[in-house]
Amino acid sequence: MFRTAMSDLISWKHSDIRKPLIIRGARQVGKTWLMKEFGKTEYQKYAYINFENNERMEFLFNGSFEIPRIIAALQIESEITIEPNNTLLIFDEIQEVPKALTSLKYFQEKAPEYQIIAAGSLLGVALHPGTSFPVGKVEFMDLHPLDFTEFLLATGRKELIKLLDQKDYDIISTFRMKYIDALKQYYFVGGMPEAVASFVFYSDYSEVRSIHKNILSAYEQDFSKHAPSRTVPRIRLLWNSIPSQLAKEQKKFIYRLVKTGARAREYELALAWLIDCGLIYKVQNISKPSIPLAAYINTSSFKLFLLDIGLLSTMSQLDKKSILQGNNIFQEFKGALTEQFVLQQFVSNQQIQPYYWTAARGTAEVDFIFQWDNFVIPVEVKAAENLQSKSLKSYAEKYNPQYVVRTSMSDYRKEDWLMNIPLYAINNIMKILGTEGLLPE
Repeated sequence: MFRTAMSDLISWKHSDIRKPLIIRGARQVGKTWLMKEFGKTEYQKYAYINFENNERMEFLFNGSFEIPRIIAALQIESEITIEPNNTLLIFDEIQEVPKALTSLKYFQEKAPEYQIIAAGSLLGVALHPGTSFPVGKVEFMDLHPLDFTEFLLATGRKELIKLLDQKDYDIISTFRMKYIDALKQYYFVGGMPEAVASFVFYSDYSEVRSIHKNILSAYEQDFSKHAPSRTVPRIRLLWNSIPSQLAKEQKKFIYRLVKTGARAREYELALAWLIDCGLIYKVQNISKPSIPLAAYINTSSFKLFLLDIGLLSTMSQLDKKSILQGNNIFQEFKGALTEQFVLQQFVSNQQIQPYYWTAARGTAEVDFIFQWDNFVIPVEVKAAENLQSKSLKSYAEKYNPQYVVRTSMSDYRKEDWLMNIPLYAINNIMKILGTEGLLPE
């Protein structure tokens, strides 16, 4: 299975200012596989250390941070002779031994020749009080579920990707049904690596649904295992409310849908816990589309999405028959799946930090808006064939942006004030805008 993050790891390996790298991401998004595959393909050997339930490593890192001492012990643990120039050190679930995190500072300062990649599923929530985090001594990379491009690769559709890269939209339109069929599969299967691998091998939607349920069950077990016990019930309520939140016409998160009478301050810790775990994405509302967008955040208004569209399909109990019922799947739950799809593609492309905009009295809303250099790009998401864009037009009349973007099931076209990008090409939004001269290619 190809992951585009592999190219980022290769760049890290060859960087002159390389620091220990920490890969962040929710459980089961493929961090362990990626690290091992990187070690297998780019190094002569790799030493893999899993810190989960590992008393030996806890004892080791509770001692001194003398690098020769640590390396000698890691060689015994991994049964690999560690040589700086040809060995990748992999520290998995590093948050389970917080002082192993601290040790990265000493590796960076005293032994930068060692190449270390670490990963943790719960780094944001599992650090023990008093742990010395190596601020400024490490690099970070976020790993997400497979995006649509990676899904096309995994399912043997490399030629469809090449066609999108060529940006010949007359030919692309000729094969639009192939893209739409792949998109419908992605809406159901999603990007969790185990689900994608199973679908590639068996083409069995029931098996995919079973894998999703197991993943969701594992997440719920994490709630009880790692979250403060007093917060667990609120985490569960908030987590389980997300499908119904997204099924609304206006997808702003409303606490009373979590529980009658619920207040924001009661759920702050639960919300932060789920975000820190990488299980949900928070998209903030902005009051004004000016640079920098972060300066205009309305902290009381936001939308929440899950980490993966396939998991959302399962939590929403989407019938697999919807794959066969025309394009209905794109409109399920008032377009919730389609908005989740676009958000997921934006988040996977780490160049894009999405927000959303609403008019002062709520008379108009633009689904996503992001900043690139000195440009602010509004993006409206359309799941249906009805392409009236009243909110987008209202935004354009008020702020007169250079371009506005709509993504929908329709083919690519550029009008005086609007560019329509097919949903299946939204991953290429930066390249497309570059071609049009708005952004550098």
